[in-house]
Amino acid sequence: MNVAVVLGTSKTDGNTRRLVNEFVNHSGAALFDLSDNDISYYDYEHRNRMDDFIPLIIELSEFDHIVFASPVYWYSMSAQLKVFFDRLSDLLTIEKQLGRRLKGKSISVIATGFNTELPDCFIQPFMLTAKYMHMEFTGWTYAAIQQETDLAALGAVAEMATHKVH
Repeated sequence: MNVAVVLGTSKTDGNTRRLVNEFVNHSGAALFDLSDNDISYYDYEHRNRMDDFIPLIIELSEFDHIVFASPVYWYSMSAQLKVFFDRLSDLLTIEKQLGRRLKGKSISVIATGFNTELPDCFIQPFMLTAKYMHMEFTGWTYAAIQQETDLAALGAVAEMATHKVH
């Protein structure tokens, strides 16, 4: 399976990045860090057409499975990933053909946070977006990081995520 990871985080060397790096090492997935792209917020006038969103979607449309990776910020995905998700609206209006290229693909989520359980409200936007865009949501992997010793388990968590995706 051809897998891409879209990482959205404010701390590019933080726990989520560490988990994603482990996942990429186990799976061979391609990594796309949203911090490396200039993607502006959704604009009804589409004045942002020349930013990096459409070229990134063109690249991602070549993959069978897309893993979205984010820390849990206030029970939600990161601001970077939220902007990316808001821009999916472009694929329903000005870039419909490109949007159709995502139909039938599968997605999953990798997340890290402090709490022992991933809040249901965190995962719902991913599930509902997949359903709306006729994609398959295959699940999520969550690593609770409460102390330094929890970091040692990231390799095992990433390996479990790899098996879920394939």
